[in-house]
Amino acid sequence: MPKKKHSSLDRVLGRLDTLDAVNLANLVQRLARERGLFEDIFNALQEGVLVITPEGVIEYANDSANRLIEVNADELPGQTLWRLVPGLRPSFGTAMDDGAMPALAREFELTYPEPRTVRLYMVPFRGEGKGQHNRYAVILTDVSREKASTEKRIENERTSSILLLAAGVAHELGNPLNSLNIHLQLIERRLKKLAAPAKEVDGLTDSIGVCRDEVRRLDGIINNFIEAIRPRPPDLMDVSLLEVLDEVLSFQQSELADRGIEVEVETGASIPVIMADRNQLKQVFFNVIKNAMEAMEPGGALRLKARADDDFVYLLFGDTGTGIKQEDLLRMFEPYHTTKPTGNGLGLMIVQRIMREHGGQVGVESKEKVGTVVTLEFPRKDRRVRMLGS
Repeated sequence: MPKKKHSSLDRVLGRLDTLDAVNLANLVQRLARERGLFEDIFNALQEGVLVITPEGVIEYANDSANRLIEVNADELPGQTLWRLVPGLRPSFGTAMDDGAMPALAREFELTYPEPRTVRLYMVPFRGEGKGQHNRYAVILTDVSREKASTEKRIENERTSSILLLAAGVAHELGNPLNSLNIHLQLIERRLKKLAAPAKEVDGLTDSIGVCRDEVRRLDGIINNFIEAIRPRPPDLMDVSLLEVLDEVLSFQQSELADRGIEVEVETGASIPVIMADRNQLKQVFFNVIKNAMEAMEPGGALRLKARADDDFVYLLFGDTGTGIKQEDLLRMFEPYHTTKPTGNGLGLMIVQRIMREHGGQVGVESKEKVGTVVTLEFPRKDRRVRMLGS
């Protein structure tokens, strides 16, 4: 067994009974300085550090631990950790078969003052000297952002898989449609060569024309669907949100008028340009406005508001529709989740994907029988440059 090294302080403490008053005072000052140094070091850590007894009684807590557990610094020592964090108490209370106290690692949820996830690592240590009992060093780390980032990555991977599957299915549907179109053309040509009354031929020709038109319409729907969901990076350029919004509103003007929906647009004094893909932006606006129209009865109102702050440009879409139930609001961005009889549940998911690829976010607020507000948040052009350059 290697020989234990002793510090100069250990040697001084070993001769404590021989020190005079002056040297004893110097020793006390030195101990106070060293204790202050170690406390400063522990308080500078981002992780919370606790020292507890096997019963969970807290003997020491640094500043980060006080912040994580939300207890005043002078109130934490002496309290029992198991009472402050219910359900955390480990299942062991005695030594293992080999005499060693086991370590513990787990995650738990704290709800006050805001929900967050904390990772705990607890490792035992034994004090030196007679009468020194086992203690636990507890390391607390706030992993809320890490966990949220992991969940977001899993969600993105799941969404991408579903989108790729949907694109593959849509592509496969195009093959039989092409075959139908070719055979309809052949039937039309042979029909013209048949010795049949002109009236009958014309009637059948018209029917074939209707079929071909429907095939072309379905083919167009599939192509638009594939184009909308195919993950591709945005082609970023300077774009005016209001110009793109005006184009989309002009395109949807007839449908808005047919439904008797009044559109109000409110803009700030100066809305800066952003870096965006113009076509993808149109897709976002079209989907959001389409959802708003379908949520409202004839005679509703669609209110659009644009504003900006130092970091972001915001575009708000407020409707006077039926609103969204709380349980449905939580699943708004899930693929194939829809509350509409004829919906496919992909519209808002596509909106969310495009917004994320633009470095932005989408938020939804809703109240039943009152209406819904969808907020699109885009980074300002100058802010995006600073972010990418940092």
